[in-house]
Amino acid sequence: MRAYNFCAGPAALPTAVLEKAQQEMLDWHGKGLSIMEMSHRSQDYIAVAEKAEADLRQLMKIPENYSVLFLQGGASLQFSAIPLNLLGKKSQADYIHTGIWSEKALKEAQRYGDINVIEAGTRLEGKLAIAEQSTWHLSDHPAYVHYVENETIGGLRFAGIPEVNAPLVCDMSSCILSAPQDVSKFGLIYAGAQKNIGPAGLTLVIVREDLLDQARADIPGILKYSAQAKNDSMVNTPSTYAWYLSGLVFEWLLEQGGVDAIHQRNLEKAGLLYGYIDSSEFYHNPIALQNRSIMNVPFTLADAALETQFLQQAEENHLLNLAGHRSVGGMRASIYNAVPLEGVQALVHFMDDFAKRYG
Repeated sequence: MRAYNFCAGPAALPTAVLEKAQQEMLDWHGKGLSIMEMSHRSQDYIAVAEKAEADLRQLMKIPENYSVLFLQGGASLQFSAIPLNLLGKKSQADYIHTGIWSEKALKEAQRYGDINVIEAGTRLEGKLAIAEQSTWHLSDHPAYVHYVENETIGGLRFAGIPEVNAPLVCDMSSCILSAPQDVSKFGLIYAGAQKNIGPAGLTLVIVREDLLDQARADIPGILKYSAQAKNDSMVNTPSTYAWYLSGLVFEWLLEQGGVDAIHQRNLEKAGLLYGYIDSSEFYHNPIALQNRSIMNVPFTLADAALETQFLQQAEENHLLNLAGHRSVGGMRASIYNAVPLEGVQALVHFMDDFAKRYG
């Protein structure tokens, strides 16, 4: 049997997608070769790439005046690519700091311009939260405002989209396709694929076309969004297999009823897990209610000395990758789109049994 995988990334993929990829591994559509052996310039592969983009546009309702780029280097490369592409005509950008990933992004951006850091992390009644926007000190005319909607490590999520007078740039690596989004409110959205899209090796960038001419003159060509848009994300050989697998995930999502339907399932999964944690004196979640992630659920045990036993016994029960990030410790269950409700039910059952035996 397949175990339930709660890894934060590379994360669970839908079983149906893996089975289809397995069936097509040696002979894609009767062509006598694997798609990973196929030229990215071939008509067959270009059709796969175009369908993946079309399906993503349908899922996210992406307006026509946005380019969709399928790039490499992970979201971490975009930490540099974004200021190089968007700071060309202005020197200042605002970065909202709420956790480890937003900090990594702003530190890279500081190499290229004047970065105004907005410290938005706070505590409400002892729990981590995001401060009200009325307390932020935004710049008058920044090139853009950057934030991370969902901090994977901390399990901290924005309750809504910030209202700003500049292009809004968002790292959605941990939450893309998990809930409906109004793409038109953003100048740029980016996301590493290995959480809710597909395998590691691919990064999505959705960028409003009026921002494509803002790049610095000395930007490396392969990082230039306008060049990638002009060349259909094929300035060099792309991550062809990851692109193909992501396309299969988009097809799977459409079959599930799209983003609205998967969002309802995600709310049910998160509600079940948070509901159990909140009802228990043995487990604790450190995030304020309004800022809880529905994708990444951190929790601690009443006795931290039991963590090793918890993880060992969880694995014996086919519940994998529940250790928290090394920087914060504790536990973390990442319940992305591909994690079924049955997996969360099995986790809650195990947690309850463990608490009764050790509490």
